[in-house]
Amino acid sequence: MNDFTPHITHFIDSILASVGFFKTELILAIGFLLCVFSSLFFDRKWKDSSFSIAILTLIAALICNFLQYEDLGTGFFGMLQIDNMALLSKTLILIGLLVSAVMIRQHFEKRETKKRKGDLYSILIGSSIGLLILVMTSNWLLAFIAIEMVSISSYILVGYFAEDKKQTEAAMKYALFGSACAAIMLYGLSLIYGFTGVLDFADTRHIQGLIDSPKVMSSIAILFMLTGIGFKLSFVPFHLWTPDVYEGAPTPITAFLSTVPKIAAIVLFARLAASYGTTLFYFSDIFVLFLTIVAIVSMLAGNLIALRQHNVKRMMAYSSIGHTGFLLMAVVGYMGGHQDTLLFYLFVYTLMNLAAFGFIDILEQKYAANEFSDYTGMGKRMPIIFTLFSIVGISLVGLPPTAGFIGKLFVFSSIFEIFQQNEEATHLWLLIIGALTSVISLFYYFKIPLFAFLKHKSENESLAGPTITATYVIAVVLALLLLLFGIFPTIIINFFQQ
Repeated sequence: MNDFTPHITHFIDSILASVGFFKTELILAIGFLLCVFSSLFFDRKWKDSSFSIAILTLIAALICNFLQYEDLGTGFFGMLQIDNMALLSKTLILIGLLVSAVMIRQHFEKRETKKRKGDLYSILIGSSIGLLILVMTSNWLLAFIAIEMVSISSYILVGYFAEDKKQTEAAMKYALFGSACAAIMLYGLSLIYGFTGVLDFADTRHIQGLIDSPKVMSSIAILFMLTGIGFKLSFVPFHLWTPDVYEGAPTPITAFLSTVPKIAAIVLFARLAASYGTTLFYFSDIFVLFLTIVAIVSMLAGNLIALRQHNVKRMMAYSSIGHTGFLLMAVVGYMGGHQDTLLFYLFVYTLMNLAAFGFIDILEQKYAANEFSDYTGMGKRMPIIFTLFSIVGISLVGLPPTAGFIGKLFVFSSIFEIFQQNEEATHLWLLIIGALTSVISLFYYFKIPLFAFLKHKSENESLAGPTITATYVIAVVLALLLLLFGIFPTIIINFFQQ
């Protein structure tokens, strides 16, 4: 105690100095409390009060985040790292949350339920704090707390409005599988801390501690730790929850799960890969090999199984697993110094997924269309929706003239450049499998225009056109942005390169 007392003033000064780096998260914390208060007391008289507070909170957080670009540094004794990577990732996350909140409000607007709808927005804002912390930290303790904040919020979002057996089962499977992965991860982190005595995975003392520890035990500890990150990213073999949860959850919640937490988890994983995979640490080669194998298997498994799906949301679930493999491929490029490539592909991936689930939600809500066969002949009655939906599918495949093509081209170019430098077979396999699975994805994404435009069902001729809602506008705008950034990619590329 006597050793600690003289340093109290210094600690307090350091904490106060660090608060400036945490302004965005403080805004979200205040917004979370206001959403909870509003849901309890105001939503009965003004049903959109919680939604309005959530939107204003996210907009204020976005503005604060933009103002922080001139104030980079580290805070809270190095536990938070505010760099361009963190700020750009936070921008993507906040935009994704903003779109998700609007889609959730639109989805549940006319649904009668005894549960308070305003609670969804407070849960969404609560998860955002954990998401932003994930992209700023290299401290294992803070990362684990952030992962659990996001995970618990996600469990609640999936199961909150469960109405049938399928939805309840999806929520239970998600929570049980996530809890098991979290326990395994925590055990691995306790071993890592025991070996190193340092929680910052970017610290040289941390790496040295792993080098000095027994190889078998440190390898097991790191594999256990990767379980938790694998669950959030849903790469093989931690993908088993994904199809059931994507199908069972309300579509706007699925849109959120497939994009926003994945951005945070992939940025954390990229920082970890840069620390573990580019050192003299003996596990470096094994870590890179593990990353490569997981990327290849995820791309193959996700895309091949997606071919056999008839439900659109299950198809998107397996597609998401395949895209996780491609994101891991971008992480390999990040390790080679291509930070802008990873950020650009994350940006494009966010646009593509939110647009796709926006169109799925519109068709599901108005026409109860959940299967590909339900789309039969609908393209003739709704040409705008299905033309743009097809463009989103083309972008997900990675074909011109869409932003998805530019994103995949950048990732392939970064891996090819690394292959030319070291001529390792693993990078060549990444290129081959990445190209092969992109071709495979063409066959299931093209089911959308196939059923909508090339197959005919007479009863669909009498269908009324879609109502122009907020979700409709969002999906259309995002699809048009995919075309715009595909034709004029320099608009956004220069931003990420700077």
